[in-house]
Amino acid sequence: MTHQEIVQKLPYGPPFLFVDRITEVSQKHIKGEYMFKDTSDFYKGHFVNFPVTPGVILIECMMQIGLVSLGIYLLRDKNFDLKSNATVAVVEHQARFLKPVFPNENVTVVSDLEYFRFHKLKSQVKMLNAAGEVVCQGVFSGILKPGDAKS
Repeated sequence: MTHQEIVQKLPYGPPFLFVDRITEVSQKHIKGEYMFKDTSDFYKGHFVNFPVTPGVILIECMMQIGLVSLGIYLLRDKNFDLKSNATVAVVEHQARFLKPVFPNENVTVVSDLEYFRFHKLKSQVKMLNAAGEVVCQGVFSGILKPGDAKS
């Protein structure tokens, strides 16, 4: 499975797709990038005179790359399709916000798998700015369940 195939299998679309590209992936690790464009609607009202990316959007980006994309890769041999009749349930634990992310800022999300079994996964996920500084980090877990799969 190519990096682009992973992105194409994500069950999100604009304006709620927060993955531009996957740059690395293995059984225990994934790395991807996203540019927060200044034209995004959430900047219009989130700190009007000093726009900052909302924390919930940072978490969503981290989940889309660090859990859902990794899960798609891990389930690649099972004809797994999240776009039709599937459940994605995700929980964040211990999220910490360390630096703001501004419009037109490119971020890198790095996720290291802690466990994956019965379609449940848990990862240590961090987001880095272009300078390589950690802007957000946390432990995230979720379940990826196709509608017709038996787990």
